[in-house]
Amino acid sequence: MALSAGVGRVWRPRRGWGQAGFLLLQRRGVRGLAISHPQRQQQQHFSSLDDKPQFPGASAEFVDKLEFIQPNVISGIPIYRVMDRQGQILNPSEDPHLPQEKVLKFYKSMTLLNTMDRILYESQRQDHIWPFLSILSPIPCGLGSSLPSPQSHASPGHLPNLTQARLLPAPALAAQTGLWNPPGMDLVRAGRISFYMTNYGEEGTHVGSAAALDNTDLVFGQYREAGVLMYRDYPLEQFMAQCYGNVNDPGKGRQMPVHYGCKERHFVTISSPLATQIPQAARGPGYGILSIRVDGNDVFAVYNATKEARRRAVAENQPFLIEAMTYRIGHHSTSDDSSAYRSVDEVNYWDKQDHPISRLRHYMQSRGWWDDEQEKAWRKQSRKKVMEAFEEAERKLKPNPSLLFSDVYQEMPAQLRKQQESLTRHLQTYGEHYPLDHFEK
Repeated sequence: MALSAGVGRVWRPRRGWGQAGFLLLQRRGVRGLAISHPQRQQQQHFSSLDDKPQFPGASAEFVDKLEFIQPNVISGIPIYRVMDRQGQILNPSEDPHLPQEKVLKFYKSMTLLNTMDRILYESQRQDHIWPFLSILSPIPCGLGSSLPSPQSHASPGHLPNLTQARLLPAPALAAQTGLWNPPGMDLVRAGRISFYMTNYGEEGTHVGSAAALDNTDLVFGQYREAGVLMYRDYPLEQFMAQCYGNVNDPGKGRQMPVHYGCKERHFVTISSPLATQIPQAARGPGYGILSIRVDGNDVFAVYNATKEARRRAVAENQPFLIEAMTYRIGHHSTSDDSSAYRSVDEVNYWDKQDHPISRLRHYMQSRGWWDDEQEKAWRKQSRKKVMEAFEEAERKLKPNPSLLFSDVYQEMPAQLRKQQESLTRHLQTYGEHYPLDHFEK
């Protein structure tokens, strides 16, 4: 039985940096709720100051038993975890007892994502200006903002039924895609990609949830959830093609970087809007949804909670909400300087003392599954893989400009045809001012 899994995030009020990812699991096609009321289990609480949760704004305790909170609970929601910060299992009954091969896949997916983040982030920082983008910019154009690629959706029915009123005339279209700004184009050409968002610190929430789901379960991901695709073996070449918007990009260069999608891996194209997700994350019990709060830096806690939520969603025909408490170590994006609203010491704490990757590495080392030599070799190998895909994507041409008008309508409406003709005439007249040799013929 396949499920739908929606993933999102919320920001703590005012300061904007304490984050919690959340996962809403629901069986496809099911409506309404069938709330069950199992007996509450006795939980072990941790009172040591060192063991208290440090997530900003969360006044709660850690617990070591998995329990979904009933809708009528009004006290603070505890944070479920399996490992402490040194990778030690706290309650043997909660150990998922995963085989070494699977745990290694957890670790390699998380670290490969981390390596890709570092390379792509630095590649964007080499650029000095990004809003002036090429004709097939990753920024959505007037053909329907935030349009997904048809290849990345489960059926053609996901495509919006746009009216001609939403279309822009050719000059406005050209302005949005950078055609009215040749000087800006020259600046961008000195850079490499236009925009990027890292996943630093949140890798455990991605991989733990992806591993617990069936590979045929639909995932409605949010930005900064690329680890789900990484765990499902999405090729590095496709990550790079999307960020570059080159000829191999399934979205044909018409979406912002990091807005991935893949029909074959049941991952619906990422969308940026947040407003509809915040109420679900903040008020799960208030909506009558059984909920649990987990330590998102503990990949096993995320795995256990997601696996149990999926099992019960199928068996009980009701949704479950998982709030994974974690911390965004990187800047919000390449357009952000987070030092304006948080201290370096705060970021260093999460990076050095409570990182999901280091916690899992401690776990593997304590079992003799990993050592410093393997770590050094894998880091070198993973960087080589990413750089090869990166350099290959950089050499590829951009998609043909004519694709700017495709994939929205089965039959092109008259107004859109006029825009296409107007753009064609403009390029015939002023084409020498644009880097058309960078585009596929």
